[in-house]
Amino acid sequence: MFYGIKERIIVALDVPTLEEACTIIEELRDYVGMFKIGLELINNAGVGPQILVEKINKALDGNPSQIFFDGKLLDIPNTVVGAAKAVAGKVGFFNVHATGGVEMMRAAVAVAGSSKVLAVTVLTSLDEEECQAIYNRPSKVQVVQLARLAKLAGVHGLICSPQEIAVLRKRQEFQSMILVTPGIRPVWAKKNDQERVTTPADAIMAGGDCLVIGRPILEPPEPIGSRVNAASLIAEEIEKAFAALAEKVSGEKKG
Repeated sequence: MFYGIKERIIVALDVPTLEEACTIIEELRDYVGMFKIGLELINNAGVGPQILVEKINKALDGNPSQIFFDGKLLDIPNTVVGAAKAVAGKVGFFNVHATGGVEMMRAAVAVAGSSKVLAVTVLTSLDEEECQAIYNRPSKVQVVQLARLAKLAGVHGLICSPQEIAVLRKRQEFQSMILVTPGIRPVWAKKNDQERVTTPADAIMAGGDCLVIGRPILEPPEPIGSRVNAASLIAEEIEKAFAALAEKVSGEKKG
């Protein structure tokens, strides 16, 4: 699946009001590829998912492919189908939790229409100690296991931390899947509550497709200045990463 440089940046609309979300869209729409509607906005906007998606789509001048509905659906298959139908075909991406199992994910894919379904593997806020406590196995092992279930269900892509991208890309079974990664922190940004993080360049070098970025763009540190400047710096970093990848491939061919 082809992406340009800016299309690889997904801005997380982690704000409580639709008005704030629309302001961010107006600021950044020319500098990024997609906007993520997360649980904070979904639960505070004062409208249901269908109307929320319609309003965000209107702010984007009618381009649903630029919307990622991050509802993290997790329930019995029949309930997930009902929830998925509210946004299916009206957004570029929506997601489900892989821990819901194959049948649940398969049911979401069946009603997705033109939307791509992504499966959440292990949350990027969990460190290795918590992964062991919850799953009784290392994060990378758990991610691969859940990714296999998602692949079996026909899901289009995976959401994983940047530290698992290379692990997935090394396996032939996941080569065709879209890898979307949160937990992206440029060297100039704070880590905040994310644990398994890396830089935009490292995520791209490892094989990531799209990077979900919230606070480093929405609340850039003082030396960076504006949101536009933060997004532009990240795009430059991604572009340099692709140049480095091309140089690496060229060197391997010559060798």
